[in-house]
Amino acid sequence: MAIEIERKYLVVTNAWRHNAIGTSYCQGYLSGNSETTVRVRTEGSNAFLTIKGRKQGISRPEFEYPIPFKEAQELQSLCRKPLVKKTRYHLLHDGMTWEVDEFHGENAGLIIAEIELDDPEATFALPPWVGKEISHDPRYFNSNLSVHPFSTWS
Repeated sequence: MAIEIERKYLVVTNAWRHNAIGTSYCQGYLSGNSETTVRVRTEGSNAFLTIKGRKQGISRPEFEYPIPFKEAQELQSLCRKPLVKKTRYHLLHDGMTWEVDEFHGENAGLIIAEIELDDPEATFALPPWVGKEISHDPRYFNSNLSVHPFSTWS
């Protein structure tokens, strides 16, 4: 079993865009509650089925399996709507890889940076283009963005 340990931040400037090349993602949720989420994701020409367990702090168990792309598309038709669409960029800052997600569709206008860690207590330098930490704010979980899209927030 893998453990996902990540911290998330709102992106506050466009300084990260210099030479950034992204990959299109589309993900849907077959189920999701406070205990588990089951996600179907297409990532460029690849596809995955992911099961995530209950979050404890910034950590949670994660199981991810590659699946055929066509099956992922069929499974996404069974997912709650809207599907979460975004472009993901991988950027290096101070020797660490950051992922920046620029959301589209019903979540357009939202840009989130996240860093995956090996230890919840790990220290790292924040890039100048990140602002408020949102790791513990469930509104920003992708599974919640499929139920309460950013465009509906007041």
